[in-house]
Amino acid sequence: MTDRISVALIQTVQAWEDKAANFNHFEPLIGEASSADLIVLPEMFSTGFSMNSAQLAEPVSGETVTWLQFMSEAAGSALTGSFIAEEDGQYFNRGFWITPDASPEFYDKRHLFRMSGEHEHYSPGSTFKVFSIDRCRVCLQICYDLRFPAFSRNKKNSYDLLVFVANWPAARRTQWRALLQARAIENQCVVVGVNRIGKDGNGTEYSGDSLLVSPEGEVLVDARDQDGIFTQEIDLSSVREYRERFPAWRDQDQFSIDL
Repeated sequence: MTDRISVALIQTVQAWEDKAANFNHFEPLIGEASSADLIVLPEMFSTGFSMNSAQLAEPVSGETVTWLQFMSEAAGSALTGSFIAEEDGQYFNRGFWITPDASPEFYDKRHLFRMSGEHEHYSPGSTFKVFSIDRCRVCLQICYDLRFPAFSRNKKNSYDLLVFVANWPAARRTQWRALLQARAIENQCVVVGVNRIGKDGNGTEYSGDSLLVSPEGEVLVDARDQDGIFTQEIDLSSVREYRERFPAWRDQDQFSIDL
């Protein structure tokens, strides 16, 4: 057990609705990032942000999760991101948490992006999830979830690292960057946001801007528009010390959310 973990943000292009091409593209990147404890991939990493759920969805026993498990074992790292899943006749934008030595775990995107019709092609999730790696507790959320701070509230310091995986368009990059910093400050946690670059099959452009932000709002990693792997070590003891030194979390308003 350690008080330090390393996180690798993979910011890159994605082939449109082509799983094989994306597996081939991400495989060497994951291999290169294998020194990290946690490797973060973008939203819908294997397809791009597609509304073609009926044709692209697969069960958690399908090729994407099988491939992710293989890659996690080969790298010796935890992997997170999202893919298009099917369960009981419903489709989900499903976040995954894959580690080399445990069964896969999942989080289904709660807030569906209606401006792209996501709510017409996918079902919303109904749970808030926190995963763990060593002594680091990690909350995973997906793209549009970023706009809803009540949902991501770090109640009683239940997590140390808040991860957002995204396909967030360049047209709203200023909002993406500002909201990631806001979530770090208000939740007194490290925030990681991993976005893609390039253009998707609908002609939407993505500027990247993947960030890693300290609990005080300082940007420690800024990928800007670059294609590559960006790695940062997180000192968990410093996160906890900051919370004790500036215990704003003790004055949180108490409320519950109906899911």
